[in-house]
Amino acid sequence: MSGSLPFYQKHHRHYDRGYRSKETQSKLSQYQSSSMYSASSSTSAASRSRGLKVSSHSGLEARRLSPEPKRAKPTYLAVDKENQIIGYVVPIFRGSQEFATGLSNTGEARVRDTAAYMASRDLFTSGLEMERSEQISRREAMRESAQRISLNKRIHEHEEHFKRMNEDSLMHPPEFVIKPRSHTVWEKQCVRLHCTVSGWPDPRVVWYKNNVSIDPLANPGKYTVESKYNVHCLEINKCDFDDTAQYRVSAMNSQGELSVFASVVVKRFKGEIDESLPAPRHGPVSEYGITFKTHIVDKFGVSFGREGETMSLGCTVIIYPALHRYQPEVQWYRDDVLLSPSKWHHMHWSGDRATLTLTHLNKEDEGLYTLRVTTKSGYETYSAYVFVRDADAEVEGAPGAPLDVRCLDANKDYIIVSWKQPAVDGDTSILGYFVDRCEVGTNHWIQCNDTPIKFARFPVTGLVEGRSYTFRVRAVNKGGMSHPSRVSEPVAAMDPADRARMRGTSAPWTGQIIVTEEEPAEGIVPGRPRELQVTEATKNYVVLSWKPPGEKGLEGVMYYVEKCVSGTDSWQRVNTEIPVKSPRFALFDLSEGKSYCFRVRCCNSAGVGEPSDPTEATTVGDKLDIPSAPGKVVPTRNTDTSVVVSWEASHDAKELVGYYIEGSIVDSNTWEPCNNKPVNATRFICHGLMTGEKYVFRVRAVNAAGLSQFSPESEPVEVKAAIASPTPPYGITVLECVRDSMVLAWKQPTFIGGADITGYFVDYREVIDGVPGKWHEANIKAVSERAYRVSDLRENRKYQFQVRAANMAGVGIPSLPSDTFLCEEWTIAVPGPPHDLQIREVRSDSLVLLWKPPVYQGRDPVNGFYIDMKEAEAPEEAWRGVNTKATEKTYIKIKNLKEAETYVFRVRAQNNAGVGKTSDVTEPVPALTKPGTKEIVVDVDDDGVISLNFECCDMTPDSKFVWSKNYEEITESSRVTSETKGNKSKAVFNTPGEEDIGIYSCLVTHTDGASSSYTLSEEELKRLLVISHDHKFPIIPLKSELAVELLEKGRVRFWLQAEKISANGKVDYVFNDNVLSQGEKYKMNFDKNTGVIEMIMESLTPADEGTFTFQLQDGKATNQSSLVLIGDVFKELQKESEFQRKEWFRKQGPHFIEYLGYEVTPECCVVLKCKVGNMKKETSALWYKDGHEIKADEHLGFTEGVLKLEIAQISKKDSGVYEVVLKDDRGKDTSTLNLKDQGFKDLMNEVFGFIANSSTPLKITSTDQGIRLYTFVSYYNDLLQVTWHYKDSAIAFSDRIKSGVVGEQLWLQITEPTEKDMGKYAIEFNDGKGGLRRTAELSGQAFDDAFAEFQRLKAAAIAERSRARVAGGLPDVVTIQEGKALNLTCNISGDPVPEVTWLKNDREITSDDHCILKFASGKFASFTITAVNTSDSGKYSILVKNKYGTESGDFTLEIIEGTPDLGVTSYWTDADGNVVFGPNTPAEKMKTPGTEVKMQKRKESVAEALPMEKEDDVEESESEEFEVQKDETADAAAEPKASDSEQTDNAEEEVADQSEAPEQPADTVEESEQQAETQPESQ
Repeated sequence: MSGSLPFYQKHHRHYDRGYRSKETQSKLSQYQSSSMYSASSSTSAASRSRGLKVSSHSGLEARRLSPEPKRAKPTYLAVDKENQIIGYVVPIFRGSQEFATGLSNTGEARVRDTAAYMASRDLFTSGLEMERSEQISRREAMRESAQRISLNKRIHEHEEHFKRMNEDSLMHPPEFVIKPRSHTVWEKQCVRLHCTVSGWPDPRVVWYKNNVSIDPLANPGKYTVESKYNVHCLEINKCDFDDTAQYRVSAMNSQGELSVFASVVVKRFKGEIDESLPAPRHGPVSEYGITFKTHIVDKFGVSFGREGETMSLGCTVIIYPALHRYQPEVQWYRDDVLLSPSKWHHMHWSGDRATLTLTHLNKEDEGLYTLRVTTKSGYETYSAYVFVRDADAEVEGAPGAPLDVRCLDANKDYIIVSWKQPAVDGDTSILGYFVDRCEVGTNHWIQCNDTPIKFARFPVTGLVEGRSYTFRVRAVNKGGMSHPSRVSEPVAAMDPADRARMRGTSAPWTGQIIVTEEEPAEGIVPGRPRELQVTEATKNYVVLSWKPPGEKGLEGVMYYVEKCVSGTDSWQRVNTEIPVKSPRFALFDLSEGKSYCFRVRCCNSAGVGEPSDPTEATTVGDKLDIPSAPGKVVPTRNTDTSVVVSWEASHDAKELVGYYIEGSIVDSNTWEPCNNKPVNATRFICHGLMTGEKYVFRVRAVNAAGLSQFSPESEPVEVKAAIASPTPPYGITVLECVRDSMVLAWKQPTFIGGADITGYFVDYREVIDGVPGKWHEANIKAVSERAYRVSDLRENRKYQFQVRAANMAGVGIPSLPSDTFLCEEWTIAVPGPPHDLQIREVRSDSLVLLWKPPVYQGRDPVNGFYIDMKEAEAPEEAWRGVNTKATEKTYIKIKNLKEAETYVFRVRAQNNAGVGKTSDVTEPVPALTKPGTKEIVVDVDDDGVISLNFECCDMTPDSKFVWSKNYEEITESSRVTSETKGNKSKAVFNTPGEEDIGIYSCLVTHTDGASSSYTLSEEELKRLLVISHDHKFPIIPLKSELAVELLEKGRVRFWLQAEKISANGKVDYVFNDNVLSQGEKYKMNFDKNTGVIEMIMESLTPADEGTFTFQLQDGKATNQSSLVLIGDVFKELQKESEFQRKEWFRKQGPHFIEYLGYEVTPECCVVLKCKVGNMKKETSALWYKDGHEIKADEHLGFTEGVLKLEIAQISKKDSGVYEVVLKDDRGKDTSTLNLKDQGFKDLMNEVFGFIANSSTPLKITSTDQGIRLYTFVSYYNDLLQVTWHYKDSAIAFSDRIKSGVVGEQLWLQITEPTEKDMGKYAIEFNDGKGGLRRTAELSGQAFDDAFAEFQRLKAAAIAERSRARVAGGLPDVVTIQEGKALNLTCNISGDPVPEVTWLKNDREITSDDHCILKFASGKFASFTITAVNTSDSGKYSILVKNKYGTESGDFTLEIIEGTPDLGVTSYWTDADGNVVFGPNTPAEKMKTPGTEVKMQKRKESVAEALPMEKEDDVEESESEEFEVQKDETADAAAEPKASDSEQTDNAEEEVADQSEAPEQPADTVEESEQQAETQPESQ
């Protein structure tokens, strides 16, 4: 072997020496660098320091020649007689005297001794010298260790300081160098879990049990947690069964968290329980001082899944008392194996519900699942089976997937894979299996075998040492390939010894250190291996196993395996290069069919030992045979859906894996697997079967060699609940007692065993002085009633009784002994207790109570019963009576119960002496209607038979329907006969009559009280008899009687419809007692699907007057319907038929679908329209009025088959006869509308109606003349008739009260109103239908407001007419030459005469010689400047004022230098005084400012006057002209002109014209002046 470490060891911390302590490293380095070793021997020294775990093959061969064997390195493990490790051994070395005196301490001596040692070894010197050299080297190493420890300490402190200074570069998450191992121990032993953790910063370590943190303080003495030098330990003291769990250790620091797991299994010895072992804890818990009660409810049942699906199993767990912080231990098991969280199993505990989720079902998941909930007071479990079926095959007929793929044996160059065959072969038998491998960390699957193999084990070779692999298996048959199996767990290809060292199993801690003394031993060649045998032999490989030799020295041994062909002595070494370390080896490449012998040799550093005894001759081939077929198969009933199957095991079956069971419905020839995972037992419960079906079963065995033949088929078994003997009766009471006998009663067993109870057996025994005697049988023949008289008793003796129930399965165990009863005759006067109380027909608000009368009647016969009830949890004082009057019946229906409340009942009997003892109390019963509860339904069939029908959904195979009348079973069939089919039963009344009146009930046995009742009263019986008579003598029901209708072309249809008639129904058509037949005149039709029967005649003639009858027959059901057509009825029908015939012919051409009519639109337009049909392009439509054609214009229209003529504003001239004519080559049709006289009046009334409806409410307003009432309409017509009313009387109009119309406004004017005009006013629109009236109340506040407004408006009008105003305006700007005379004149109006004031530049001026101011006749105000000079320039204003208002006018005077005299210059002004034109006015001056400024000033001047409301009341302004005369010419009087508005418009147009032509010649100006003068006259 090479001296280097394998690569997989280099990559594991376990093989890195860095985890060793500093002291160990320093000692090792000192030991290896000791001067006694030369450079050439350092390698061998290092090898010895490692215990010779690595050595070379050449060295072994050389040492074989040595006459003295090399001493093996001593071991420090203590072993027992069976070579099992039991502890550590610490050797104490004893030095001999010669060692003490002959050794030198100098370096030269050490070198010399070392050289002597090497020489002696090379020259085969004695072992004494070798031992001496080793002793010297050890002593020298120990001597210098103290100094090196001190140096090491300083180095370590320096390194720690460096780490703290460079934390970031050295930080790494936790890593488990050594992981804790799982343990299996006996009870009362101690367990210690160890682990070593590395990481920086130092991780914090926490231990968990089933994911619950372990707190040593909460369980003092139970757990001990230690942490020293990165080695962490959890000790569990005195393990008991509750300590079986999965333990987790979690290490966490700032860089991350890591957890590892280890399991602890605590076992008990089988057989008798050792009394010294701790018993399960029950009762109060010292930790909490209370007792926990655990209940598992809402359980999961037997479940079925399919491969690849996800399944969840859950139970609700109720723990009482519920502590907030207390968490029970919840565990899940499959086939008694604890499950751990994995990718296949997810476990969840929510505090009250435990859930196990199987994320991806495989057949490995099939089995019995158990939930175990453990508290400090004990534990509760619940189990149910989970079945996993094969997934649908990708190819039809392919087999199911193999399962349970495992690695049996793993070495560095091979891994043996095993699996289990599937239960489903597919359409054909399985040809073999393919094994696939995948290296961990990749997703690449490689097929390991080229041809399918049948043996369920296969050695996979060609692996890379040190790498881990997973495996899967696929089955193949002629149909195709199966799905692959579930992937196996990863396994590494390495030597088992290396794997054991990696797991840390070399030195288990046993809690003791054995100190021994030993002499340094010489190297010993190991002895022979023991008990060599062939453990497994197939045609592909052979596996050998053996035990190590008894004498193996102090070193570990390795092995060589040799083989030879049987019959020869030529041994050949198999592993020539590398010896194996484990006592197990697999041989490949053997010739199939040949016989071989094998032997093994041991070797160590001292040499190769003697070979072991050879094995017997082994022939290469499949040594394992297919098991034989199982024996007899016996199925047994179990439940409604399961059967217990038992069978005889296969004989001489080797390495049996288990059994597969298949089931088949009898005569179906289809076999289905009952389990998909082999079972090891010879008994299995097959679930998922169909209730009531008969099945047969067969079984076959399976091992690695294959599947056996099927066992013989079992006997058929019906799937239904198994029968067992009933449980004991209970509640034994005494009903009557005489001198030598006692009547006993008891209650039915709670479980009858799945079969009817056939009877009861009573035993009794005498009790003397409290000591019971022997039991005696009271009856030999079973009694069917739950009451029995025990005779032959002795008076005044005490007795006890017991009762046993029996069914077809046998006699059950006896009940508990009853109370002790004294046998003495009862002499009380009142009756004894009733007995055998039964509850039926339980509903949410009612139930029925039955009982039997007391056996002991008392002094007088029983004449009634009282029933008491109370809530089950209520105290005794809560008993209350149900009936106040005693009932003579032995049953009663108790109503008005509270839903979901639980009740108990009891009964008391009475006679003339009084009320007797109470019966036993019933069992508590909740008032709930069970799901699926049915009631009795009464039915009358087609033959008139009356029956009561009851259906039960919860029947069992043994259930029966029991019918009763008045709660007594009907045993005679003279009046009622019962029939049962499946889950339905009916009671048929043979001859219903008054004798059948009563309460009928039906009880279904072997159910949870399924029952119902029906009360047949006298009224109900009469109703049913009527229905029965109708069914016996049936009548075909009719949806409609015989009727007649007209079809197109005037055809006559007689028809009726039957409600229900079969395909065999027949119809006879009769007219006046004569049967009609199909022909040209009569067409008959009978639609049996709809029941419509009809007869069609082309036309009616006088001969068809009479009676028509349809006679129906359907089996024995009959009916008929008649229709009489005579007299006026027939004539009208005939006339209508002829009309329809003509209409049909008319409609063959263009025709009117709707004749000419009219409609009035909301806009009060009249539209004449008609709807036409069967038109074409050539068809013409002509309109006529009074015989004159109306020419087409915009009022005519034709859209979507509708002809329209629109009259927009209808008047009297539109009255007339309108006609529309349609014609083409197919014919002609005419439609006429008369709109004359009454027709026109009706039309106008409709128009008036629209106008009236459009009118607004009557409103009140005021004017300066009076009060006005008005309304608006959307359209006004001159023909509209309107009447005004005052106090419901028509108003007589006068000059003071007038009415009128303005546009769409209708008004009533009251001039100068007075209080006499107060009252209710109305306007009435006459539309010929009663009219429409709008009213308004002119009184009270409304009148006062209107009158006040009238007075205000009147005053405002007077003020407006009388206020002061400048009637004629002044020019805005006057431009005049200096020295000229200026004369301006304007009209003044107002009453009283206003005062006139002239202003210049806002200062008042007075008349003088230069500026002459005049105001003549109270109308004309003139302004004259005799000679204008520049000082006269400025702004001039005239201000007129009286008591009604003030108004002003102004102008601007501009002076220019003198020019030649051109004569008199006149300025025309508009109504606001703006100069329009003048021949001497410069062009730039012709543009005067607009009139808005003037108007604004004028409005401001009348601010003191009263406001005016309407513009219509303001008087029109007058236009005046102004003249400017030269020198002293007379003032020219202004002539009247057009109205202000007209003059303004004209003036503006003229000014605009002049602005466009500033250089207008004089003649054009004069012409414009003439036009302005003549304009008022023209208008």
